[in-house]
Amino acid sequence: MFSQKVAQQSLRRLAVQQPNLVQSMVMRASPATMALGNVQKRHTSSNSEDPTQILAKQRLNRPVSPHLTIYKPQIGWIGSSLHRISGVALSGTLYLWATAYLASPALGWHLESASMVAAMGALPLAAKVFLKTTLALPFTYHAMNGVRHLTWDLGRGLTNSAIIKSGWTVVGLSVTSAIALAFL
Repeated sequence: MFSQKVAQQSLRRLAVQQPNLVQSMVMRASPATMALGNVQKRHTSSNSEDPTQILAKQRLNRPVSPHLTIYKPQIGWIGSSLHRISGVALSGTLYLWATAYLASPALGWHLESASMVAAMGALPLAAKVFLKTTLALPFTYHAMNGVRHLTWDLGRGLTNSAIIKSGWTVVGLSVTSAIALAFL
C-alpha cells in the first residue's frame, strides 16, 4: 500500500515538471513500473504476418465443443423443443390469420365464416380430416405438454423414468385427441 502511494506521488511530481515525458510513458507502462524505472518492452516477432491470419491458424488447433449431433435424442429435450416450436407455430398462425381477417375487406378477400364453411364443405373427406388434424395437432400437443410443464413446476415427475413416461403419454394423448377433433 505504501509503495503505491509513493509511486503515485512521484508520478504526480514528474507530471508537473515534465508533462510530455509522462504522457509518453503512460502510453507504454503502468504507474508502478514507471516509478521504479524498469519499463519492459515486448519484442515483436520477425515475421510480419497478418494478426487475423495468426488467429485463424490458432482457431484451427482448438478443440471443437460437442454439439447436439453427438447426443442420443431423448424425449425430454425433443418434447421441450416441440413445445416451443408448437407455441411459435400457434401464435404465428393466429397473428397471420387475424391480420388477414382484418385486412380482408380492404383487399377484397372473403374470409368471413360463411365463405370458410363453404370452402371447407367443398373439400373431400380425406382432405378435411388431414387439414383438421394438421391444425389440431400443434394445439393439442402444446396444451398437453403445457400441463406436463405445470406439473414439473410443482416439483413432481422430475425423475428420468417419469419424464420418459410423461413424454410418451403426451405424444399419445395429443395425437389421439387431434385425430378425434379432426372427425368432429
